[in-house]
Amino acid sequence: MPPSTFFAPARGRALLGSGALICALLAGGGSAQAALDVGDKAPHFSIDASLAGNVFKFSLADKLKSGPVVLYFFPAAFSRDCTIEAHEFAEATEQYNQLGATVIGVSADDIDTLKRFSTTECRNKFAVAADVDQAVMKSYDSVLFYKTDYANRTSYVIAPNGTIVYQFTSLNPMRHVANTLSALKTWIAKKP
Repeated sequence: MPPSTFFAPARGRALLGSGALICALLAGGGSAQAALDVGDKAPHFSIDASLAGNVFKFSLADKLKSGPVVLYFFPAAFSRDCTIEAHEFAEATEQYNQLGATVIGVSADDIDTLKRFSTTECRNKFAVAADVDQAVMKSYDSVLFYKTDYANRTSYVIAPNGTIVYQFTSLNPMRHVANTLSALKTWIAKKP
């Protein structure tokens, strides 16, 4: 299926001049805000992923049938901050499991790199997916705006009905796990 019919189109944004870009970076902690927001429908995707070094096809639609999904984008496997973030997600895996959530990380790295990353940095705890053509990143408007070969560090919590209930963008890897766990707990508490 062509990407235009498979994925929701990315939203446009105004181009910033260099002065405005610097102000935006300072105000936003080094990143731009993700365009998909709370209440938006999450674009469905199916992508090659690795868990504990084993490659499989990850389908968002299939995973949502069993509970919420925490989808996080990261710039590059084995970089310092992405390793920190992967360790944080790995350490919190049991908490996500207790909340009925699946965690999936996505980057533009190839599947062979992510096979290694899934065993070492993700500690065999959660899957990471190879978005080499950036189709998923683009559909979630999670391409790093000043270095477009990479994903921006953006986390989403997606409810089983496919609605985004939380999103957070920051190049700082330290708050993504705490924020998504908190968002999951809030969503669970508000469920009818």
